[in-house]
Amino acid sequence: MTLNAIAVPPSSGNPPDHILVLLHGWGADANDLAPLAQVFDLPHYQCLFPNAPFPHPEVPSGLAWYALETPDYYGLAESRQQLRDWLLSLEDQTGVPLSRTVLGGFSQGGAMTLDVGLELPLAGLFSLSGYLHFQPRPLTTPIPPILMVHGKQDFVVPIEAARQTRDALNRINAKIEYHEFNMGHEIPQIVLNLVEKFIKQLN
Repeated sequence: MTLNAIAVPPSSGNPPDHILVLLHGWGADANDLAPLAQVFDLPHYQCLFPNAPFPHPEVPSGLAWYALETPDYYGLAESRQQLRDWLLSLEDQTGVPLSRTVLGGFSQGGAMTLDVGLELPLAGLFSLSGYLHFQPRPLTTPIPPILMVHGKQDFVVPIEAARQTRDALNRINAKIEYHEFNMGHEIPQIVLNLVEKFIKQLN
């Protein structure tokens, strides 16, 4: 089983030099973040927006990477494997290696970004209003650069979760750019500007 994704080609009209993968949050789907492909000034990037594999328990058209209503993150192992396999297949599909692929996500998608992305040779990772599932183990392979942004008034994923995530990543010597803003569980323009700047610095 593989993930289905919305694919937006580079605005340059040429084959992609880079790939940006964006993971939606709990209860949303790929359409939630797909408009960002038109917001970012990244003309050489193909943007991919995969759908999570599980239906949301309450939102009729919503999807989930795993169950948040159970304490054991039911479905996480399956989603993790599907996302990892899908990411590893992208080079064959697009001709773009993981070293020129950026992975990011919002909320539960940010958590999946950190869960899967830390151990892959990606160009960079960004987690918006995200968190860690578990304390990451020390890695012998290089960790991609990480951007984290979180709202101080986030009542969905509390700011303390972001601070704990930052501290846990520091303990495994990850290179992190960390920002807190006076905002809630959202992606305002100031955050989009930071994401675009972060991605451009990776090139």
